[in-house]
Amino acid sequence: MTNTNLNINLHYITRVEGHGNIVVNAKGGKVEKVQWQVPEAPRFFEAMVIGQKWDVVHHITSRICGICSIGHTLASLKATEAATGIKSSEQTFKLRRLAIHAENLQSHVLHIGYLALPDLLGVGSVIPLASSHPQEVKTVVRLHKLANEMSDLICGRTTHPQSMIPGGFAKLPTAKELQTLRERLLTAGADINAVAKLVKALAPKLPSFTRETEYVGLTCDDEYAFYDGDLSSTDGGREPVKNYLSWTNEYIVPHSTAKYTKRKRASLMVGALARFNLNHKQLTKNAQALAKDLGLIAPCYNPYMNTVAQLVEVAHSFEDSVCIIDDILKTGIKEEIPQVKPKAGWGVGAVEVPRGILIHEYTYDKNGICTKANCIIPTNQNHANIQLDMEALVPQIISKPQKEVELTLEMLVRAYDPCISCSTHYLKVKFKD
Repeated sequence: MTNTNLNINLHYITRVEGHGNIVVNAKGGKVEKVQWQVPEAPRFFEAMVIGQKWDVVHHITSRICGICSIGHTLASLKATEAATGIKSSEQTFKLRRLAIHAENLQSHVLHIGYLALPDLLGVGSVIPLASSHPQEVKTVVRLHKLANEMSDLICGRTTHPQSMIPGGFAKLPTAKELQTLRERLLTAGADINAVAKLVKALAPKLPSFTRETEYVGLTCDDEYAFYDGDLSSTDGGREPVKNYLSWTNEYIVPHSTAKYTKRKRASLMVGALARFNLNHKQLTKNAQALAKDLGLIAPCYNPYMNTVAQLVEVAHSFEDSVCIIDDILKTGIKEEIPQVKPKAGWGVGAVEVPRGILIHEYTYDKNGICTKANCIIPTNQNHANIQLDMEALVPQIISKPQKEVELTLEMLVRAYDPCISCSTHYLKVKFKD
């Protein structure tokens, strides 16, 4: 037994969205405490939509997150449409797939370039990289700018979209605008290759830690699932999203204001690595080739490789977006007025956002007023897995200097790319006289 002592109390870790703490205590080589803590106050968004009309709920829930606001809008719209019987067209389906790709590109590029690369290059933020690696930073900025402008075009603005409404779009992009976007996406290939080359060179700096777990994501027969699909697991099983409660099983732990989830094991993982493990055969050919070049092979049980899986998905989203645009341009953009006659009902909507499966559930009365709501956030589903990863990892690195242990644990959390604030949501409160 070593004589190693650790006293780690990180409040709050940097380069993640929201506030999360890492607490580790070890004495004489024996681990006494390992905790991944979330101290933020609940958000209460489910309570906010109660009493709201069917045509405004998605605008409210898009505010849950400034990073995944497109995904929240889409999950909300799908839940409202499922509950009230609103139908959308094939054109709407294709444009929404472009919207989810735009958000995926926004978030993944941001995480890889601004949040993860500083760890691999030995600095505390992206700011020093502007001097030491100016061309690489410019490349990331160009990709991120393109993703933002793609979001503007399809969704009305970069954050908290306005164009997408129940049954369709309030404003459609023109054929000329889509053609211009297509050309820009194609020219971005050189920038993706440049980022891939840098990540490949730095990949040996990723910790080699592995822990087998259950990976859960949407699966679709026709494509690499982002917008639509069934719930699926690497442990087996596939069910419609309406059965989500038996897959998430939320519960509370004392050291976190965010709920945890589990299925059959003690934890599960969602996100890019989960999607890759489940659906890698449906990636575009270039994305599959990139995964192979970067050493990402399914099944992969190293959570640090989630960042690499994100880069593979960036390549996929660029390429698949071009194919979707070609398909839309072939048939032409058609002005559509959604036929909306909402009715009472219950529905569930799910999409894959950058951090994993996002689920919204609503109940509406006969007047189209929301009477019940529930949201399951991706990071909410990952918290238990982060905790168990830390419990398995700390004994393996306990003999290292404390600062190195701290960095390794921070990198683990950042690899999950958590959206911590979004994962702290509705709590039932009972008031006593």
